[in-house]
Amino acid sequence: MKINSTLEEHFEEMGNDHVSSSEDTPMLEDAFVLNDDEKIERIKANVREIMLTLGLDLDDDSLNGTPNRVAKMFVKEIFGGLHPKRKPKSSTFKNKYKYGEMLVEKNITLYSTCEHHLLPIVGTAHVAYISNGTVVGLSKMNRIVDYYAKRPQVQERLNIQIVRELQKVLNTDDVACVIDAKHLCVNSRGIRDIESSTVTAEYGGKFKDEAVRREFLDYINLDTKF
Repeated sequence: MKINSTLEEHFEEMGNDHVSSSEDTPMLEDAFVLNDDEKIERIKANVREIMLTLGLDLDDDSLNGTPNRVAKMFVKEIFGGLHPKRKPKSSTFKNKYKYGEMLVEKNITLYSTCEHHLLPIVGTAHVAYISNGTVVGLSKMNRIVDYYAKRPQVQERLNIQIVRELQKVLNTDDVACVIDAKHLCVNSRGIRDIESSTVTAEYGGKFKDEAVRREFLDYINLDTKF
């Protein structure tokens, strides 16, 4: 009992401190044995049990459909990025116009979910790369951010996954990503600090150089709102 209690306290502390255990999203080997409809049915039953345990009356018109809505939302929407089949196809093109400077896609809206409390993470991602002879469609950068955000996440891991995916797609190490986001597990529970946000960064290749990194950060701070 003492060992179990100590382990439980350890995991609780990790969650409260938002500590990540892996650069890859922790997944079971049989994660995709069930299809989406089977997962929805199983989650629906569990959500129903949670609500009943809380003492909610599921015969009420407002609550009756909640287990099904939550199950569909988990599988099809907010955790849809867990399934590799949903990874966006990233078409690349030759950099025929020989553009050699960095390209920055800033203020990408980001919605994710904290894996420790399953509460929302809301913010913006700023992504940049320097072409190594290949370019990618602008919207694909947004889609890659969205794909990796749609899973239980730790913000540091999300940064890394976005950069690693773009490095693979573009065949270059010269990729960077900065994320600025609010975590509702901090803003709405625990310390309940509604003003704080979390900023994380991942720099690859040339972006590890201070001058290049500074140029990227200056682009982020440009007033480009219309």
